[in-house]
Amino acid sequence: MPQIFKPSSNKLAHFGLIGFIAMLFLMAIAGHAYFQSSYYNDVGVLREQPVPFSHKQHIQGLGLDCRFCHSAVEKSKTAGMPSTEVCMSCHSQILNNSDRLRVLRTSLSENRPIIWNRVHVLPDHVFFNHSIHVNKGVSCQSCHGNVQEMSQTSKVKPLTMKWCLECHAHPENNLVPINQVFSIEKLVNTKADFIQQNNLMKIYRIDRSRITNCYECHR
Repeated sequence: MPQIFKPSSNKLAHFGLIGFIAMLFLMAIAGHAYFQSSYYNDVGVLREQPVPFSHKQHIQGLGLDCRFCHSAVEKSKTAGMPSTEVCMSCHSQILNNSDRLRVLRTSLSENRPIIWNRVHVLPDHVFFNHSIHVNKGVSCQSCHGNVQEMSQTSKVKPLTMKWCLECHAHPENNLVPINQVFSIEKLVNTKADFIQQNNLMKIYRIDRSRITNCYECHR
Protein backbone atom coordinates (compact mmCIF):
# COMPACT_ATOMS: atom_id res chain seq x y z
CA MET A 1 0.00 0.00 0.00
CA PRO A 2 1.55 3.32 -1.00
CA GLN A 3 2.34 5.89 1.72
CA ILE A 4 -0.26 8.64 2.07
CA PHE A 5 2.13 11.11 3.69
CA LYS A 6 5.72 11.78 2.73
CA PRO A 7 8.50 11.40 5.37
CA SER A 8 8.82 15.20 5.45
CA SER A 9 5.26 15.39 6.84
CA ASN A 10 6.56 14.32 10.24
CA LYS A 11 8.78 17.39 10.40
CA LEU A 12 5.92 19.64 9.26
CA ALA A 13 3.63 18.20 11.95
CA HIS A 14 6.37 18.66 14.56
CA PHE A 15 6.99 22.28 13.64
CA GLY A 16 3.24 22.91 13.35
CA LEU A 17 2.67 21.60 16.88
CA ILE A 18 5.51 23.75 18.25
CA GLY A 19 4.13 26.77 16.41
CA PHE A 20 0.63 26.16 17.79
CA ILE A 21 1.91 25.89 21.37
CA ALA A 22 4.03 29.02 20.89
CA MET A 23 1.00 30.88 19.55
CA LEU A 24 -1.08 29.90 22.62
CA PHE A 25 1.78 31.01 24.87
CA LEU A 26 2.04 34.39 23.14
CA MET A 27 -1.73 34.84 23.26
CA ALA A 28 -1.67 34.19 27.02
CA ILE A 29 1.09 36.77 27.50
CA ALA A 30 -0.74 39.30 25.33
CA GLY A 31 -3.99 38.70 27.20
CA HIS A 32 -2.33 39.16 30.57
CA ALA A 33 -0.61 42.34 29.39
CA TYR A 34 -3.91 43.70 28.08
CA PHE A 35 -5.86 43.08 31.29
CA GLN A 36 -3.04 44.70 33.30
CA SER A 37 -2.67 47.65 30.94
CA SER A 38 -3.64 51.25 31.60
CA TYR A 39 -5.92 51.06 28.55
CA TYR A 40 -8.04 48.26 30.07
CA ASN A 41 -8.04 49.78 33.57
CA ASP A 42 -8.93 53.30 32.36
CA VAL A 43 -5.79 54.83 33.87
CA GLY A 44 -5.31 58.35 32.56
CA VAL A 45 -8.79 58.54 31.01
CA LEU A 46 -10.40 61.94 31.56
CA ARG A 47 -14.07 61.81 32.54
CA GLU A 48 -16.33 64.59 31.38
CA GLN A 49 -18.48 65.91 34.23
CA PRO A 50 -21.84 67.71 34.08
CA VAL A 51 -20.14 70.67 35.74
CA PRO A 52 -16.47 71.44 34.98
CA PHE A 53 -14.48 71.11 38.18
CA SER A 54 -10.77 71.71 38.74
CA HIS A 55 -9.24 70.15 41.84
CA LYS A 56 -6.12 72.21 41.19
CA GLN A 57 -8.05 75.46 41.34
CA HIS A 58 -10.07 74.54 44.41
CA ILE A 59 -7.29 72.82 46.42
CA GLN A 60 -4.08 74.60 45.44
CA GLY A 61 -5.70 77.86 44.41
CA LEU A 62 -8.31 78.27 47.13
CA GLY A 63 -6.96 75.92 49.79
CA LEU A 64 -10.10 73.80 50.20
CA ASP A 65 -9.77 70.65 52.28
CA CYS A 66 -10.77 67.34 50.63
CA ARG A 67 -13.42 66.88 53.31
CA PHE A 68 -15.27 70.02 52.31
CA CYS A 69 -16.67 68.15 49.29
CA HIS A 70 -16.06 64.54 50.36
CA SER A 71 -17.53 64.97 53.82
CA ALA A 72 -18.20 61.28 54.57
CA VAL A 73 -14.66 60.03 53.94
CA GLU A 74 -13.69 59.74 57.63
CA LYS A 75 -16.80 57.92 58.81
CA SER A 76 -18.30 56.04 55.89
CA LYS A 77 -17.58 53.38 53.32
CA THR A 78 -17.93 55.97 50.56
CA ALA A 79 -16.20 59.33 50.51
CA GLY A 80 -19.35 61.08 49.33
CA MET A 81 -19.83 63.50 46.48
CA PRO A 82 -20.69 67.18 46.95
CA SER A 83 -24.37 68.02 46.77
CA THR A 84 -25.65 71.00 44.83
CA GLU A 85 -26.15 72.84 48.12
CA VAL A 86 -22.49 72.36 49.04
CA CYS A 87 -21.35 73.78 45.71
CA MET A 88 -23.80 76.67 45.93
CA SER A 89 -22.63 77.59 49.43
CA CYS A 90 -19.79 79.29 47.54
CA HIS A 91 -21.13 79.74 44.03
CA SER A 92 -24.23 81.62 45.07
CA GLN A 93 -21.75 84.47 45.50
CA ILE A 94 -18.76 83.45 43.36
CA LEU A 95 -19.19 83.13 39.55
CA ASN A 96 -22.93 83.06 40.17
CA ASN A 97 -23.69 84.12 36.59
CA SER A 98 -21.14 81.96 34.80
CA ASP A 99 -22.47 79.88 31.90
CA ARG A 100 -20.15 77.06 33.02
CA LEU A 101 -22.22 76.74 36.19
CA ARG A 102 -25.63 76.85 34.52
CA VAL A 103 -26.19 73.14 35.25
CA LEU A 104 -25.48 73.79 38.91
CA ARG A 105 -28.02 76.60 39.16
CA THR A 106 -30.62 74.54 37.30
CA SER A 107 -30.03 71.65 39.68
CA LEU A 108 -30.74 73.92 42.64
CA SER A 109 -33.83 75.56 41.18
CA GLU A 110 -35.37 72.25 40.10
CA ASN A 111 -34.30 70.41 43.25
CA ARG A 112 -32.68 67.77 41.08
CA PRO A 113 -29.31 66.31 42.13
CA ILE A 114 -26.32 66.39 39.81
CA ILE A 115 -25.21 62.96 38.60
CA TRP A 116 -21.42 62.97 38.65
CA ASN A 117 -19.52 60.54 36.42
CA ARG A 118 -17.46 58.24 38.61
CA VAL A 119 -13.73 58.09 37.94
CA HIS A 120 -12.91 55.22 40.31
CA VAL A 121 -15.22 52.21 40.09
CA LEU A 122 -14.67 48.90 41.88
CA PRO A 123 -16.47 45.65 41.01
CA ASP A 124 -19.61 44.90 43.03
CA HIS A 125 -17.96 41.90 44.69
CA VAL A 126 -15.20 44.04 46.20
CA PHE A 127 -15.69 45.57 49.65
CA PHE A 128 -13.85 48.83 50.24
CA ASN A 129 -14.18 51.28 53.10
CA HIS A 130 -12.72 54.77 52.84
CA SER A 131 -12.94 55.50 56.56
CA ILE A 132 -10.78 52.59 57.71
CA HIS A 133 -8.04 53.58 55.26
CA VAL A 134 -7.84 57.29 56.10
CA ASN A 135 -8.11 56.60 59.84
CA LYS A 136 -5.20 54.16 59.57
CA GLY A 137 -2.93 56.73 57.95
CA VAL A 138 -3.38 55.99 54.25
CA SER A 139 -3.07 59.26 52.35
CA CYS A 140 -5.64 60.15 49.69
CA GLN A 141 -2.73 60.42 47.24
CA SER A 142 -1.81 56.74 47.70
CA CYS A 143 -4.89 55.72 45.70
CA HIS A 144 -5.94 58.87 43.87
CA GLY A 145 -2.56 60.33 42.97
CA ASN A 146 -1.75 64.04 43.09
CA VAL A 147 -5.35 65.18 42.78
CA GLN A 148 -4.37 68.63 43.98
CA GLU A 149 -2.55 69.12 40.66
CA MET A 150 -5.38 67.93 38.38
CA SER A 151 -7.40 70.41 36.39
CA GLN A 152 -9.50 67.47 35.22
CA THR A 153 -9.65 64.34 37.34
CA SER A 154 -8.43 61.01 36.00
CA LYS A 155 -7.62 57.62 37.45
CA VAL A 156 -3.89 57.18 38.15
CA LYS A 157 -3.83 53.77 39.88
CA PRO A 158 -5.20 50.56 38.29
CA LEU A 159 -7.11 49.45 41.44
CA THR A 160 -6.66 45.84 40.35
CA MET A 161 -6.57 42.96 42.84
CA LYS A 162 -2.82 42.66 42.31
CA TRP A 163 -2.31 46.34 43.07
CA CYS A 164 -4.44 46.19 46.23
CA LEU A 165 -2.68 43.05 47.47
CA GLU A 166 0.74 44.64 47.01
CA CYS A 167 -0.36 47.46 49.31
CA HIS A 168 -1.92 45.10 51.86
CA ALA A 169 1.23 42.98 51.91
CA HIS A 170 3.40 46.05 52.61
CA PRO A 171 1.07 48.67 54.13
CA GLU A 172 3.96 50.50 55.79
CA ASN A 173 4.94 51.90 52.38
CA ASN A 174 1.76 53.98 52.23
CA LEU A 175 1.40 55.17 55.82
CA VAL A 176 1.71 58.77 56.95
CA PRO A 177 0.98 60.49 60.28
CA ILE A 178 -2.74 61.04 60.71
CA ASN A 179 -2.38 64.82 60.33
CA GLN A 180 -0.88 64.35 56.85
CA VAL A 181 -3.59 62.10 55.36
CA PHE A 182 -5.35 65.06 53.74
CA SER A 183 -2.23 67.11 53.10
CA ILE A 184 -2.04 68.90 49.76
CA GLU A 185 1.75 68.54 49.72
CA LYS A 186 2.98 66.01 47.17
CA LEU A 187 3.53 62.66 48.86
CA VAL A 188 7.13 61.44 48.46
CA ASN A 189 8.29 58.37 50.39
CA THR A 190 12.02 58.11 51.07
CA LYS A 191 14.31 55.66 52.84
CA ALA A 192 14.39 58.05 55.76
CA ASP A 193 10.70 57.31 56.32
CA PHE A 194 11.35 53.60 56.97
CA ILE A 195 11.58 53.82 60.79
CA GLN A 196 8.60 56.15 60.99
CA GLN A 197 6.50 53.89 58.76
CA ASN A 198 7.21 50.84 60.89
CA ASN A 199 6.36 52.82 64.01
CA LEU A 200 3.08 53.82 62.39
CA MET A 201 2.27 50.14 61.85
CA LYS A 202 2.34 49.76 65.65
CA ILE A 203 0.51 53.00 66.35
CA TYR A 204 -2.33 52.14 63.96
CA ARG A 205 -2.31 48.48 65.14
CA ILE A 206 -2.23 47.13 61.61
CA ASP A 207 -2.24 43.34 61.45
CA ARG A 208 -0.59 42.33 58.18
CA SER A 209 -1.95 38.76 58.37
CA ARG A 210 -5.49 40.03 58.71
CA ILE A 211 -5.51 42.52 55.86
CA THR A 212 -4.14 39.91 53.44
CA ASN A 213 -7.04 37.58 54.24
CA CYS A 214 -9.47 37.12 51.35
CA TYR A 215 -12.41 38.00 53.61
CA GLU A 216 -11.17 41.55 54.08
CA CYS A 217 -12.18 42.52 50.54
CA HIS A 218 -14.55 39.71 49.51
CA ARG A 219 -17.34 39.46 52.08
